[in-house]
Amino acid sequence: MNTQSLYILVVEDQQNIAQNIAEYMENKGHVLDFATQGEQGFKLALANHYDVVILDLNLPVMSGLEVCTQLRLQASHHVPIIMLTARDSIEDKISGFTTGADDYLTKPFSLEELEVRCLALSRRHLLQTNHILTFDKLVIDRKKQLVTREEKPLELHTMGYRILTILAEAFPQVVSRSTLSQKLWGDEPTESDALRSHIYQLRNTLDKPFDYPMIKTLHGIGFVLDVKK
Repeated sequence: MNTQSLYILVVEDQQNIAQNIAEYMENKGHVLDFATQGEQGFKLALANHYDVVILDLNLPVMSGLEVCTQLRLQASHHVPIIMLTARDSIEDKISGFTTGADDYLTKPFSLEELEVRCLALSRRHLLQTNHILTFDKLVIDRKKQLVTREEKPLELHTMGYRILTILAEAFPQVVSRSTLSQKLWGDEPTESDALRSHIYQLRNTLDKPFDYPMIKTLHGIGFVLDVKK
């Protein structure tokens, strides 16, 4: 499954870690900037609109905590920050979140997990700041409750729109059948075929007339938006 390309700032003074992140992320199509000390990273984060800043805690010149604190005080927009550190105590995590970090990942870490967290944080930030969600040529205007694909308006029933919005807001994560049912109907019981029927109708409108299907079923797991670009 392809995901969107992110513009990421990595503030890390250990060259081998920065290089590993660079190789993995750039192979996934993301664009990266780098800083090796805190003040440099702070200036870059102020000057550019990054989707995510990966910020080490132990940095020369200006610590990661100080960078985070100053960004929250001085940046004109919210800068999504993942703190990357070898410190894994509860006190360290509390310090990170208290200064304004959005997420926290301890070393050693999985590069795959780092990417997933970056994607999730970027998506969460987008959902908080923008009522228009774009996936390839699919556009969801949550304010007007309008959906278009390849600039063609889609006539979705209320339930189809709700299902599509739930999948879009969760992207790139998979939404299980039980989670989807819970969000649609709460604790009210519904017929076992109801969800299948709504998904079928949504696919007829969203997928059938176009080049590729965007609703992907992961059997035994759930549903996810499949975005080619």
